[in-house]
Amino acid sequence: MPRQIYVNLPVRDLAATKAFFTALGFSFHPQFSNDQGACMVIGEHSFVMLLVEPFFQTFTKKPVADATRSTEVLVCLSCASRAEVDQLVAKALAAGGTAPQPPLDHGFMYGHGFTDLDGHMWELTYMDPSAVPPRG
Repeated sequence: MPRQIYVNLPVRDLAATKAFFTALGFSFHPQFSNDQGACMVIGEHSFVMLLVEPFFQTFTKKPVADATRSTEVLVCLSCASRAEVDQLVAKALAAGGTAPQPPLDHGFMYGHGFTDLDGHMWELTYMDPSAVPPRG
């Protein structure tokens, strides 16, 4: 069985969070979603568990970070093209997110990102394998 990854993030308003990510084109696995959390499908083996803060708190004795005030994680997703990077950022902005910084263009690698409704930072990157500089 291939290894899977589940990133768990605390959210304040699950319905608003689901609407935000639905607007970006993501779907949710209904079998693993309820009123305490939603399983967002990133890829065949990649998922984000969006958990309401009180439920998220049951998994740790540490305080839950307020992502609007401090950074607890940077989630980076690969994209198939520069256009996909720009399209996802545009959708995020239209759905109420913000862009914390301008796009970064390193020639072989292009990236941009957004901050979601709860302040979590999502980086999006496209790398052109044919343009990667050789090691040396």
